[in-house]
Amino acid sequence: MIIAFDFDGTLADTYSCIEEAFRRALERRYRWLPGKALWAKLLTKIELQFERPTFGKHKKKSRPPFFLRTKFFEAWFEERAELTRPIDDSVELLKKLREDGHVVISFSAEDFIDGMKVRRLKRMGIYDLFDDVIVFGHDMTIDEAFRLVREKYGDDVFIWVDDKPWRFVGHGDENTEYVWYYFPFTARFVEKNPEKLALIPHLHVIRDLWSIFDVIENVKTKR
Repeated sequence: MIIAFDFDGTLADTYSCIEEAFRRALERRYRWLPGKALWAKLLTKIELQFERPTFGKHKKKSRPPFFLRTKFFEAWFEERAELTRPIDDSVELLKKLREDGHVVISFSAEDFIDGMKVRRLKRMGIYDLFDDVIVFGHDMTIDEAFRLVREKYGDDVFIWVDDKPWRFVGHGDENTEYVWYYFPFTARFVEKNPEKLALIPHLHVIRDLWSIFDVIENVKTKR
């Protein structure tokens, strides 16, 4: 099977450190600025606005505004990467899946800074654990990224694991199984719109990443 994982909020907790990463980036880039802790809180609130879901609207490529593609935000991502911690021993999970013969892919959205997602995967030490790293958003839409997977790996069952199930709506094919990893930070958005989950066929919900093995066995039985 092809097992595809999102990164932020799925394989790694990159959210609880957002504010501290802003504080550190401000220290690096703007030592003269007073009230850095307050600025970090404000920037965190602004950043969290970008996390709000758009169910079924991930159809296009997008470029972040120029002010998000600056040295300051590059420093912020670097600090965020430094503070990032794996979820549920995800490093060992990826190793086990590959040992079991699955194609394991990183399948996630690009950051504000081009190439930053790959840099963060490498910083966490998991880049080489994937058979492939596919990043959508800037140069590819989700649909284009999905077609690329099919071109490379054929029509085998595609198990897509993400903490943001709104990305699933309208994407994939009849051989796609959708796995929502329940990460509390992003789950609150879903819980405000639970009816949207009905739009997702073949949906599985897990609260522990190692439960992906139960999903795999379940899919084998049904298919």
